[in-house]
Order: sequence, then structure tokens, then C-alpha cells
Amino acid sequence: MLQSDRRDFLKLTGLAGVAFTAGLFPNQRARAQANDFHFVQFSDTHWGYSGPANPDAEHTLEKAVATVNGLARQPDFIVFTGDLTHTTDDAKQRRERMKRFREIVSALTVKDVRFMPGEHDASLDKGEAYKEFFGATHYTFDHKGVHFIALDNVSDPAAKLGDEQLAWLAADLKQRKTDDRIIVMTHRPLFDLQPSWDWTTADGAKAIELLMPYSNVVVFYGHIHQEHHHMTGHIAHHAANSLIFALPAPGSQSKRAPLAYDAAMPGKGLGTRDVTMTDKVTLVELPVTRS
Repeated sequence: MLQSDRRDFLKLTGLAGVAFTAGLFPNQRARAQANDFHFVQFSDTHWGYSGPANPDAEHTLEKAVATVNGLARQPDFIVFTGDLTHTTDDAKQRRERMKRFREIVSALTVKDVRFMPGEHDASLDKGEAYKEFFGATHYTFDHKGVHFIALDNVSDPAAKLGDEQLAWLAADLKQRKTDDRIIVMTHRPLFDLQPSWDWTTADGAKAIELLMPYSNVVVFYGHIHQEHHHMTGHIAHHAANSLIFALPAPGSQSKRAPLAYDAAMPGKGLGTRDVTMTDKVTLVELPVTRS
């Protein structure tokens, strides 16, 4: 997508987002043109969080829903890449948070919404409560010529995909052609971004090895509460901002801790992402609408 195309897209959204464009699906423009589409990525909403890093935590998700509902060009679908709710040891409260989260996002105008768990949702009970409210923790779907794969690297408290899920992934990929367009969605990064901060997947390298023979793969993930872009060979990995609080750049300080709330810029580092799919991927970071 050219610079003028990005400007036109920003006008269509009605928001002054920040655009990032990267190459995707090389030599596939003829096939992509008829199937261009866009979707919205929410990540790390942490419904139930209460603390100084976000004094407006109770209303941030509602504001983000209003932001996306206000897009002039509505997305084809919406995906939440994990940590829908904030962790709690109380199983009853965990379900109450999930119920309230589901009530809030039911106000989205777009009704094709896909969910994935984060470790805050699933690691304490291996995804039991999450499945009651949102269904499978890993799955696939297809949309306009693109194959989507949602992986679960959080239900195992050891941050593993596990042999069973890796076998499932391998079986699914065997049904794909090597030039098929594939989008992978995870919560944790599949590569070793900052292992000491739990920013890794213990067996993520095995998943990347399975994906490497496929020439048109992009990975979207959350967990690190910030925009981040990384390449493993020809595979691009894009992390999304959180809706609840920002975290420091990988390894930039000795301890991982939420960045301090800035009253002068209350939405700094927070937001959702609009992803436009053509022969390239254009990421537009959408800020939370202020009250």
C-alpha cells in the first residue's frame, strides 16, 4: 500500500491513527485484489484490573468498543488476542469478570468476534472457565482466501503449546499449499523476545519450524502491552498495544512493571489496531477515545 493509500485509509477510519506498512504475500497482488479486507485486533484488555497504572480501567474497554463502532468503514471481523480479563485466584470472580467482559463487547457493531485466552484467563485452571464462556482455546478459520490459525500458548502454565497442539498445527498445515496466505494469532510471542519477563513460548521454536516452509505467514500477538515488530526469517511478528496499561521496552529496565500513568496523556500507549490485508499488511494503531 502506497503512502497516499495509507492517507486515504486513515480518512476512511475517521481517526488519526499511526500507520505501519510491511511487505506481505509477495507476488500475489492479482489474487489479493478481489479479496482485500480489514479486521480489528484488541489485546490485553484485562477486565477487572484496578490500580494506579490506569485510574480509568473500569471504562477503558467501553471506550475502545465505542472507538471501533465509530469507524466509518467497519471491519470484517474482530479478534481479541488474549488476557481478556485480569487474573484472580477466586474461581467465582474469574467467571464474573468473564461474564462482564462478554456483556461489554456484545455492544460491538460487528458481531463476528473471535476470542483467544491469555495467561490471566487460562493458566490457573488450564482454560476451564475460559472455555465455558468463549469456547475452544485454539482453532482455525478462513476469510477471503486467508487461513487463520489461533494458537494457545497460555493454558499450560509452563507457557508451552504442547506436543498435542503442535501435532494439530502440523496436520492443519499439511492441508495448505506452501504459498497459501496464513495468519497466525497467539498471545505470547512465539520467539524469545525477553524470556526473563515471560515474553516467550517455551516450545515456540517448534511452531516456527513448522511454519517456515510456508512463504506467506504473518503472526499477530499480544502479551507485551506495546507495539513491536520482529522477523524470524521471512515470518513477520507484530505485537499490539494493551487497553489497560503499557509495559516497558524489552530489557529496558531490570524489572517488568507497568509504565506510570500520565494524567496529561491518559491514553498514551493504549489502543486497538486495524489491520488491512492486501498484498501488504497495513497496521493502523487506533487510540482509545477520551471522555
